[in-house]
Amino acid sequence: MALHQTIETHNQDIEDVYSTDASQRRLPKYRLPEHSTAASAAYNLVRDELLLDGNSRQNLATFCTTWVEPEVQKLMADALDKNMIDKDEYPQTAEIENRCVHIIADLWHAPKSWDTIGCSTTGSSEAAMLGGLALKWAWKKRREALGLPTDKPNFVCGPVQICWKKFARYFDVEMREVPLRGDALGLQPQDLRDYCDENTIGVVATLGVTFTGIYEPVAALAQALDALQRDLGLDIPIHVDAASGGFVAPFIQREVEWDFAVERVKSINASGHKYGLAPLGVGWVVWRSKVDLPEDLIFYVDYLGGNMATFALNFSRPGGEIIAQYYNFLRLGREGYTRIQQACSDTAQWLAQELACIGPLELVYDGQGGLPAVCYKLKDGVDHGFTLYDLSERVRMRGWQIASYPLPSDRQTVVVQRVLVRHGVSRDLIALLLQDLRTGIDFLQRNPVLHSTAGPTFSHGAEAAPALQLSA
Repeated sequence: MALHQTIETHNQDIEDVYSTDASQRRLPKYRLPEHSTAASAAYNLVRDELLLDGNSRQNLATFCTTWVEPEVQKLMADALDKNMIDKDEYPQTAEIENRCVHIIADLWHAPKSWDTIGCSTTGSSEAAMLGGLALKWAWKKRREALGLPTDKPNFVCGPVQICWKKFARYFDVEMREVPLRGDALGLQPQDLRDYCDENTIGVVATLGVTFTGIYEPVAALAQALDALQRDLGLDIPIHVDAASGGFVAPFIQREVEWDFAVERVKSINASGHKYGLAPLGVGWVVWRSKVDLPEDLIFYVDYLGGNMATFALNFSRPGGEIIAQYYNFLRLGREGYTRIQQACSDTAQWLAQELACIGPLELVYDGQGGLPAVCYKLKDGVDHGFTLYDLSERVRMRGWQIASYPLPSDRQTVVVQRVLVRHGVSRDLIALLLQDLRTGIDFLQRNPVLHSTAGPTFSHGAEAAPALQLSA
């Protein structure tokens, strides 16, 4: 009897990728495979699965960067091994993060931009939560100093992204979301008096509402809060969720008052990986001054080799996105960012003009005064024979992903579609989209959908519908 079993091997240097043993089997889904696979085979098999994803350039529902320069890709590869939290081991990456914070603070008119405080995050959601936590802690300390209870904090906002609902639930803060009244698309100054009280930690204003792309009127909200302080003695700060608008307004809407130039604004968050043009995922949060970030939220760690301050929710994370953000600041400057954002805005407004000529559609937001985006709905009082959900499905056949959803509370009967124009979305690409929208509408008008099962294609934070239970 043989003392051992001979296992036949193949020369992986000359074997074709798709004739390997691994390519002749289904890839493991729920259990680690017993044996290794050649790198070329593993790469191609995984890459083949990624072909089933949508084309990100045609995803006009996302705010996120889908095109970067080759130099950014090289920098990301160069920084693959850099852990940005380890400031002792990677001091220059830490310096680059610090430079970005102060560049952004200057962009947002912080009174002493060179001496304020902020940090990078995994995205604007984490940054928003840090801003919210600072508001809560500052409010709590003020209340404790006066011997008042601190068990019922709340914040007031208009239609917000899901991260604020997470903040409210995770950190036990009541969210007072003001419903949309009349034709309003965001929080209005006259709403504040009915929703703010002594337990309000702050008002969250959104510069670029995800539902429509409009900017909420930060300066007017601040004036309403000034009046509230004069009348009732309530000194309520503002946090601006500038996830997208924070890298748009400073370049092409400089007349808009929304940032630290408004004294009541104490903190701002933004996504570097949205209109900041950095790759996924990096966000930024900046405070007006150091006193606006309570010391209780800062931790000092020394086990990585040096005593370092940290006040983000995450710990270890890659440094490449931060480095890429700094590259964009150097590469583009004010001139380059202005040119890019203006081109996006011009294209969005051109799209709005064209959509206004399509019979069944009615504009809700025309791309002027807010984000480079367009939002529209079907005209009221007409049986169109299809819904915008049906139209989304129709153009999806051509690869386009367009967000379709109802507006938030008190306007939930209004279903809209929203198209975002980002860096890399050219006028020609939008012209192709328009052609497919017209073709799709024409098809649906000739073939009405009597019993449509199509539904929302994008969620901004509404409670998710129950998942379908599929049989085995």
